[in-house]
Amino acid sequence: MSETQTRTEFDAKAAESGAGATEAFRAKQKAAALDVPAERVSAMARDALEAIHDVIRKHHMTYEEYDALKAWLIQVGEDGEWPLFLDVWVEHVVEDVNTSHREGSKGSIEGPYYVPNAPEQGADGTIPMRDDEPGTPLVWTGQVTSTTGKSLGGAKVELWHADSNGFYSQYAPGLPEWNLRGTFTTDEEGRFSIRTVQPAPYQIPTDGACGKLIAAADWHAWRPAHLHVKVSAPGHELLTAQLYFPGDPHNDDDIAAAVKPELVLDPQEGEDGSRTVDYGFVLDPVSADSPTTR
Repeated sequence: MSETQTRTEFDAKAAESGAGATEAFRAKQKAAALDVPAERVSAMARDALEAIHDVIRKHHMTYEEYDALKAWLIQVGEDGEWPLFLDVWVEHVVEDVNTSHREGSKGSIEGPYYVPNAPEQGADGTIPMRDDEPGTPLVWTGQVTSTTGKSLGGAKVELWHADSNGFYSQYAPGLPEWNLRGTFTTDEEGRFSIRTVQPAPYQIPTDGACGKLIAAADWHAWRPAHLHVKVSAPGHELLTAQLYFPGDPHNDDDIAAAVKPELVLDPQEGEDGSRTVDYGFVLDPVSADSPTTR
C-alpha cells in the first residue's frame, strides 16, 4: 500500500488545504463575470494603499520589517493561503457591509472550504458520514420562511462542517469525498430535519504562512465549533451563515470574528446523550437594490 493510500486526516498540511481552497476559488471565478468600473477600482485601491501607508508611518516600519513583510506575503501565495487569510481576517467585514440592509436572519462568513453540489438528502435526512463517525449525535429541525411570512417549500439548505478532529472533507486526506456535506430541500411547509454530529472547536492551519503570522503576533488560532449553511429559495437573497454552540470558550474570541449572538443555538440534551436543536431561517426577498451576496 502506497504512502498516499495510507495517509489520514492527521497528515493534512496547510499548503495542501491552501492549494485546494485556491483552486476551488479559481474555478468559481472562471464562471463569474465581473466588470468593475475603473473609477471604483481606483478608489478602493487608493484607499487600501493609503491605509497601508498610514500603518507604515504610524509604526515607523523599518526596512528589516518591510523585507520580512514581503517575504511573508510571498509565502502566503506559495502556500496557497490567500483564501484562508482573507476569509479569516477580512471576510467578516465584507459580510457585514453586504447584509446590513436585511430584515431576515443574520448571516456570517462562508470561509474557504465550501464545496457546491453536495449530495441531496431530501427534507428529512442524514448528512453523509462514516459508519463510525465520532461526535455527539445532533438532530436539527427548522423552517425556512420569507420576511413576508410565507413558508418557503423547496428551499435549499446546504450544510457542511468539520469532523470531531477539526478537518473538512476534500481538504484533508483520508476522508470520504462528501463526509459531513449535504444538501436538504424543505417540504411544502418549508420544514427540514437533519441528522448529523456536533462538530468540535478547531485551530485553523498553523504550519503555513498564516500560522507564522499567528505565532509572530502571539495570537491564538482557534475557531469555535460551528455548522456552515447556505440557505436559498427562488426570489430570495442567498443566506450564508455559521451556527455556534453555547458555552464554547472561543465564542468570545473567535479568530475569524464571525460569531453573532443571533447565530448561537440552544441545543437540548436527550436522555441518550444526543442533542436536538430547533433553528430556522427567514430570507429577504430579492429587490432591485439587493447586493450580490454569498
